[in-house]
Amino acid sequence: MSAETYRDAWGIPHLRAATAGELARAQGRVTARDRAWQLEVERHRAQGTSASFLGPGALSWDRLARRARLADTARRCFAALEDKDPETAAWVREYTDGVNEGLAACDAPEFARTGLAPGRWEPWTPLAVWLATHILFAGFPAKLWREHITAHLGPDAVALFATDGPGTAGSNGWLVSGERTVTGHAIVAGDPHRFIEEPGVYQQIHLSCPEFDVVGLAVPGVPGIAHFGHTGTVAWAITNAMADYQDLYRERLRRTGAGVEALGPDGTWHRAARHTETIHVAGEDSVEVEVIETDRGPVIAGGPEGLDDGTPAALSLRYPPRVTADLGFGALLPLLRARRVADVDRALDAWAEPVNVVQAADTEGGLLHRAAGRVPVRATANRLRPVPAWEPGHEWTGWHTPPRAGLTDGVAVMANQRGPATPLGVEFAPPHRADRIAALLAGKERWSAADMPALHTDTHLASAGPLLDLVTALDGLGPGAAALRDRLLAWDRHMDADSADAATYAAVRGAVVRRLAAHPALAPAAVPPAYPEVLQPWLALVPRIAYALEHLLRAEDPYGIDRAEAVRAALEEVAAEPPAGTWGDTHRLAPWRALPDTSGSPEPGLSGDHDCVLCTSAVPGLTDRAARGPAARYVWDLADRRRSGWVVPHGASGVPGSPHHRDQQPLWLGGELAPVVTDFDRLTKETDD
Repeated sequence: MSAETYRDAWGIPHLRAATAGELARAQGRVTARDRAWQLEVERHRAQGTSASFLGPGALSWDRLARRARLADTARRCFAALEDKDPETAAWVREYTDGVNEGLAACDAPEFARTGLAPGRWEPWTPLAVWLATHILFAGFPAKLWREHITAHLGPDAVALFATDGPGTAGSNGWLVSGERTVTGHAIVAGDPHRFIEEPGVYQQIHLSCPEFDVVGLAVPGVPGIAHFGHTGTVAWAITNAMADYQDLYRERLRRTGAGVEALGPDGTWHRAARHTETIHVAGEDSVEVEVIETDRGPVIAGGPEGLDDGTPAALSLRYPPRVTADLGFGALLPLLRARRVADVDRALDAWAEPVNVVQAADTEGGLLHRAAGRVPVRATANRLRPVPAWEPGHEWTGWHTPPRAGLTDGVAVMANQRGPATPLGVEFAPPHRADRIAALLAGKERWSAADMPALHTDTHLASAGPLLDLVTALDGLGPGAAALRDRLLAWDRHMDADSADAATYAAVRGAVVRRLAAHPALAPAAVPPAYPEVLQPWLALVPRIAYALEHLLRAEDPYGIDRAEAVRAALEEVAAEPPAGTWGDTHRLAPWRALPDTSGSPEPGLSGDHDCVLCTSAVPGLTDRAARGPAARYVWDLADRRRSGWVVPHGASGVPGSPHHRDQQPLWLGGELAPVVTDFDRLTKETDD
């Protein structure tokens, strides 16, 4: 008997095997049973072949995946892993063998809907899935935005529009040391904020063999438990460090009889690698893609002839795994085997990307708060904008030492704000979430694991201040707008789903954003440069204004914009046509699905907002619907793992119609956690494989 599969009341898989390799195979097999369609979608996205069944809407992503050489980079990284760490390479092979075994027996209904059959996973496929999942995490397109807004408003606008707001991904996390808990042992808790997908981006799982026994949140398609885990004696968790570790280079390219050449910093032309690939598009003709790679990296936009609008430009992307052939998978097995904080610390020295801030604690009182990942040392200009490839001084000259930090009053909070990772990044989240979590933790001397969901679900919106300050100063309003002003000023600033006042605030905020975006000083920036569609969200003016609204409402000289008048007009507009219901009526979950939902179930209304601890991100001025939010919640109790808890937005199963497809959603919406069960005697045995 190589492995046993058990399930708890929520359908979460608990796997037991005799060796780490057999366990990896079982993990791959059960993931394919539970998430076959999700695995197929992720494999295609990593290869740049998703348009073959998703249609033209997926073409821009596929182009990026091909041109950025994601699959080829994954192959290189796996080949290097085989050479340097054959044990981990063999373990990854076992996982993919299990995936293939599970896919061979799957009956996910999406395959019938699309006419697809599951494809084969190669040993490098998990690395490609990891790359595809995280290639945009460092937000390199923000460098294009800085260049774009500088061209329209000048260099001072860069700071004014700095995200210091929601990036592509974020998280909350907090570590409470034993001196601040009722048990005398630490608690690690939090929630990763990502695009909410169905099936979910995290898989609750329990992996047990004589070497280790770990519960945690796995990424479907990747072996082990990378980001959030509890071994019984040590637990760890991460947030996005908001580090800048990818560079964009402007390239001068020319065609020759032999191919393509790029002008280098030495003033001479160098041969660039070049070939063409074909992307098949469902319902349309196939598309040829020219793949070019210079000495800096793969060209992801433009070419020798420039961009699609004729602008003479080409952009290459330099990212660490393409340079080093190391994706950090060598950390995965040591993390599973960790017994103490020192083990986690050593494991994370091998981490590559994404760059994270990590918190960990063990049963002996050990604590860890550090950044982990690979950030290149290079000129400041590289971090801010695309730099000219033909000029010297933009090369990488080494790697930053990941910073470390301690605790304050027995607590450490991470919420993508400026903190330990400050030397590694450019733009960070505003301090609202971190400050609110710290304030809540300061409100009580001793905490328990059962107390933590109240922090997860806090809805106070500190970022409402600047807009409400302007509302306070208004006079001469019409009767309806004056009544609306008084109502907003009496509001408790909590973005609760059942709050009509929160809906009114959101309506006024959205109207202000739209008016600012239409102002003659800003409107010209609404026309983005002709970069690929997949990069356009970083270049859209309305979201940029929405996320920078605090800065714009407080700046000393906002380009001659009369902000008080914009707020006045927004109040009058909303007073004339106020929201009909509550915040949750329009602030609804909008999960990403590869195929349209056919269940007919309405999406639930949500509490929270992008600057709340309960971070459910709408795009003010554009939509109240939330595509991002807590992709999981966890509480790791170091006193007793059985008092830990976790939840995901939907359920453990990715199979529509399964009783565990969406059974955790009521818990997720209500701020509750499912119990972590690790005693196999309390589980239901499913299979002997």
